[in-house]
Amino acid sequence: MCGIAGIFDLTGVRPIDRVLLSRINDIQSHRGPDEAGLHIEPGVGLGHRRLSIIDIASGQQPLFNEDGSVVVVFNGEIYNFVELIPQLQSLGHIFRTRSDTEVIVHAWEEWGEACVAHFRGMFAFALWDSRRQTFFLARDRMGVKPLYYALLDNGCFVFGSELKTLTAHPDFKREFDPLAIEDYFGYGYVPEPRTIYRQALKLPPGHTLTLQRGKSLPAPRQFWDIPFTPHPAMSEADAAEETVARLREAVKIRMVAEVPLGAFLSGGVDSSAVVAMMAGLSEAPVNTCSISFGDPKYNEAEYAQQVAARYQTAHRVGQVEADDFSLIDELAHLYDEPYADSSSMPTYRVCELARKNVTVALSGDGGDENFAGYRRYRWHGYEEKMRALLPLGIRRPLFGLLGRAYPKADWAPKVLRAKTTFEAMARDSVEGYFHGVSVCSNALRAQLFSDDLKRQLQGYSAVEVLRRHDASNPGRDAVSRVQYLDMKTYLPGDILTKVDRASMAHALEVRVPLLDHQLVEWVSGLPVGMKLNGTEGKHIFKYAMQPYLPHDILYRKKMGFSIPLSEWFRGPLLQRLRSAVLSPRLLDTGLFNPAFLKQMVDNHASGRNDHGAVLWSVLMFEAFLRNQENIGTGQMEMVQAAAR
Repeated sequence: MCGIAGIFDLTGVRPIDRVLLSRINDIQSHRGPDEAGLHIEPGVGLGHRRLSIIDIASGQQPLFNEDGSVVVVFNGEIYNFVELIPQLQSLGHIFRTRSDTEVIVHAWEEWGEACVAHFRGMFAFALWDSRRQTFFLARDRMGVKPLYYALLDNGCFVFGSELKTLTAHPDFKREFDPLAIEDYFGYGYVPEPRTIYRQALKLPPGHTLTLQRGKSLPAPRQFWDIPFTPHPAMSEADAAEETVARLREAVKIRMVAEVPLGAFLSGGVDSSAVVAMMAGLSEAPVNTCSISFGDPKYNEAEYAQQVAARYQTAHRVGQVEADDFSLIDELAHLYDEPYADSSSMPTYRVCELARKNVTVALSGDGGDENFAGYRRYRWHGYEEKMRALLPLGIRRPLFGLLGRAYPKADWAPKVLRAKTTFEAMARDSVEGYFHGVSVCSNALRAQLFSDDLKRQLQGYSAVEVLRRHDASNPGRDAVSRVQYLDMKTYLPGDILTKVDRASMAHALEVRVPLLDHQLVEWVSGLPVGMKLNGTEGKHIFKYAMQPYLPHDILYRKKMGFSIPLSEWFRGPLLQRLRSAVLSPRLLDTGLFNPAFLKQMVDNHASGRNDHGAVLWSVLMFEAFLRNQENIGTGQMEMVQAAAR
């Protein structure tokens, strides 16, 4: 696991400033504290920060092929590199190391852009081929590893593992993208391919980008997608047996490392299943860690302890206190753009805890998306059945009226909170799903944003992100369709971004066996009833894990990895919230309606409404602005001094 960065001159072979490249590369030194490497030739500069995991002695980067004509910088792991080495050797390629990185340069020589189809793993890499005069970038299928890029006005293409590598370049323009602001307040993150800045983009998961001098910047090309191709009929017993075999194999190939290895153990089904597989594959006790919350409504520590005891793991627990919001500014620095998943705070802490004993940790991320574990999938299925009974032309005015008339009773029992359901029924399938997952509803965003921002949006709505993906959706039923949408948006944009930044802040590599692309392909082809069976999500997964995990772990109510935001904003965080939300820094942007901001804070503090998620989004946007000011004065001065 590492950090990569670089500069490529699309217009010619202007010299690359070594000091500038070195400073940009070192900005992400937390991603790779072990070593730093640079390669510079006319018009090309590649930087790498290394966290040594495999072939510690000889896996330094940038890494070259035999004659030095191909060079790569790489972040991630190619898990099938051991199988690829003899295959490439039989084709005449000579290896100098036993690292997975060297597989990339020889695979490129042999298969060109199609090399990515041969890789099984998580990866983001940039490669320069001087003979073909081609610059090539790629990102893994599920988006486990990040990759940002920008084309500057002077014709230079810059890229990096984190957005801060781009913003540190003195020629990068920090102009906000109004569409990204709309997306952020819709989803709580900025979905691919946008970033908060107009000039910067994320390379989408499962895509490559091929550049050549003298040619314009092309659009990324997709090399993989989740197929959702049905399997031949099989029994539940056979499906369960296959699930276990595939999960065990996905875990096994992720246990290869020359450094201490462990796992996150939350006490939920997914992380517990991963730990169970690891325990069966390891002679030594598995290192596990989890986070404990003081509030029992959010605390899963006792369930994690059950699994730890069953498999006799070396288990460590860290306590997150009710006032652990000192991380707000640190998180703004780590994410480089607005990011509003509050579970990033305990995720940061569990990574911090894990790094005290291991360098690599396996996680259970991806189980809910794969096996339809979220409750919202069940509710979406119900809503779709109701939508099928009435055409949209009738539903929209009827349920729209009910949604407007019904009070937003956040204080009432859930059964009486029908407003959201009425509003969802007045929409089509994609609109309805967006309404259910959005952090800030269409109506709230309309009041939150200033007239000037709404003019800049020119009618654009964040739901268009889902519509774009739905246009190529292979899902054959209502649940599969929204699983696909989550795998294209929420999974890479929120979950995997959260884990990457939190882990890399502590130089910890996190591997995700449930997102092994071969496992994902196979699970996508299972009948929807094996995933969501009535009211039970992850049906086949839980059934498969019955011999390995206690009944309480498999079938208890899902808790999630969250923090008590609403309570904080009525207690210890209220004053900070008021000062941030009504600060000149936020209001001077001209993006927001000051009167409505104050109204939201007052209504939440009084208990009249629960605006916890929206207020956290605003708070983190203000923290982002503050961080931008800091790097604007400190970091930019440093980089500009280097460039002089």
